[in-house]
Amino acid sequence: MELQPGREAVVQAAVATLWTSPEAVRPIDRPALASHSDIRAWISGMDSDQQVGDCVLSQLLLGERVLVTELRPDGWARVVAVEQPAAKLDPRGYPGWLPIDQLLPADAARPAADGTHLMVDATVSALHATPDGPVVLPGVILGTRLHTAGPARDGWRPVHAPGHADPLWLPEAHLARLPDAPPSAAEVLAVAQRLRDVGYVWGGVSAYGIDCSGLVHLAWRRFGVQLPRDADDQAAATTPLPLGAERPGDLYFFARPGRKIHHIGIVTAEPRDDGARRMLHACYRQRRVIEEPLPAERTATLVGVHRV
Repeated sequence: MELQPGREAVVQAAVATLWTSPEAVRPIDRPALASHSDIRAWISGMDSDQQVGDCVLSQLLLGERVLVTELRPDGWARVVAVEQPAAKLDPRGYPGWLPIDQLLPADAARPAADGTHLMVDATVSALHATPDGPVVLPGVILGTRLHTAGPARDGWRPVHAPGHADPLWLPEAHLARLPDAPPSAAEVLAVAQRLRDVGYVWGGVSAYGIDCSGLVHLAWRRFGVQLPRDADDQAAATTPLPLGAERPGDLYFFARPGRKIHHIGIVTAEPRDDGARRMLHACYRQRRVIEEPLPAERTATLVGVHRV
C-alpha cells in the first residue's frame, strides 16, 4: 500500500518536523529527516540562531494524521496536519512538507478495533521490542496517542505503533488514560511546568525543543484537547476574559500596536493588587521555557487573557 494524494497518512517517526519547503532544509537538519528521526541530535547540533530559523513550521508526533496533497519523486510529501488547526492557512489543518519516509498510509496503520487510546505521560519515553527489551523507537514524546495491544505485563504495556507489525512495549507508568471529562486548568499547567528549561526551538512541539504556542498546544494535547498550533489561532479558539479575572492555567496573549498576536504564555498566579503578573512561557529571548513575572516590556504588549 502506497501513499496517495487526497488520502490520509500517519506519522511513523517519533517526531516528524513540518518544513516550509524541501528547498528550505539545511545540511544541519539531516538528523530530523530520517524515518527514525533523531530530534535530540538535530537540536543539540544547532547553535541558538539555527534553532530559530524560519524553515520549520511545526512538528508532528508518532501516529498523528495528515492529509497528503502532493508527492514529489525526490522523497517529499506536501501534507496538511489535520490535528493542528490553522484556520488562517488552511481550514483543514496546518500545511507543510514532510519526508515521505516518515509517513505510512492510514489504512496500513489502522490498529485493532478494540485498542484503547492511551497518552504518553512521560516527558520522553521509548518503545521496546519486548518488556524491558531492546529499544525499537526512541524519543517518543509526551502527548503521543497510542492504542493498547493487550494487557500489561510486569509493569509494561504493549501498544500498536505505525510501521510495526508486532506490538511494541513501554513502561505502563509512562502512560495515562484519556480523562472522561475536560482537564482542569491546574492539571494542564502541571504538565506544562514539567517542560520548564526545555530549549526554545522555532516550530518545536517536543520535550527536546519547543516554542511558545507549541508549549500550549502540547500541554492541552496531553489530555486529548486539540488546540490550534499558532498563537493568533489559539486566541481565536479560546474565550476572552476581563483583564484581572485570570487564574492559573489561563492564557496571556501579546501583540505590538497594529500587529497580530505574536506570543502566548500560561498564567501561573493570580494577578497581584499592584497589577504584577506571572506566566510560564517558551521565551525567545532566553531561548528556553521559563516561569517569571511579566517584565515591563511584556506588560506593555499584553492584549488579552483567555480561557480554554
